Amino acid sequence: MSVFEGLRFRRVSSPIHKLDPRVKFVYVCTAFVVAVMFNELIPLLILFFIQIPFILTARVQREWIRSMKGASLLALIIFVTNLVSRYLYTGHVWSVPLVEYSLGMTFRFIVLVESFSIFFLTTSPDHLSLALEQSHVPYELCFAFTTAVRFVPVLAEEAQTIMDAQRARGLELDRGNFIKRVKNYIPILIPLIVNSIRRSLQLAEAMESRAWGASKKRTNLYILKLRGGDFGIILFSLLTLSIAIYAKRYILIPSIFAFLPI
Repeated sequence: MSVFEGLRFRRVSSPIHKLDPRVKFVYVCTAFVVAVMFNELIPLLILFFIQIPFILTARVQREWIRSMKGASLLALIIFVTNLVSRYLYTGHVWSVPLVEYSLGMTFRFIVLVESFSIFFLTTSPDHLSLALEQSHVPYELCFAFTTAVRFVPVLAEEAQTIMDAQRARGLELDRGNFIKRVKNYIPILIPLIVNSIRRSLQLAEAMESRAWGASKKRTNLYILKLRGGDFGIILFSLLTLSIAIYAKRYILIPSIFAFLPI
């Protein structure tokens, strides 16, 4: 469940936290596009290390490391799946490009998790909702999205608590074959679903008591405005995207194994 640590906002006074949420979303979209553009390992490694200074500046490296550890199992599954499927597709032949392609797909996933972790760790749900509203997104959609963002880490933490409680009662989650393990998680899912329904009902009652939706024209205490740092991130994002497009079209990217003394 530690992968969801990267979806929980951390209130820290840092330059990254003070950036406009719309600008950070542009940066995340740029990282997503660049990651999808390349299958090669070298540009994905460059994109991975480029984002490390943002994490250090935001001072959320501890939560980011937990998120990376949580995503390591999925990354391993992606690597093995790509390695086996490409091995079967290429006629049962092991080769360096086969391994590099599998590593590239794995690092693409890691880069996506890294960029979205930076966004959610440094962006308050309130500011995110305000950014969506000022972008003329209907408030109902803004509320649904920000509520989901708030509840995903809460549900993950609650699931971990239920698992610990069931283990204390003698439930062995890691024993038996695959079907047995799936059945062992039923005592986890049922309380989690019941608590989720109960929480949604409490939220609905709280919304009704505050006359949610009674006024069509909403006002906000704060108004987001772009500052100097925001324009710098936009320029950095556009420059990164331009370099990536140029490299994709005109530069032959070498294999990373060509630089290793093998």
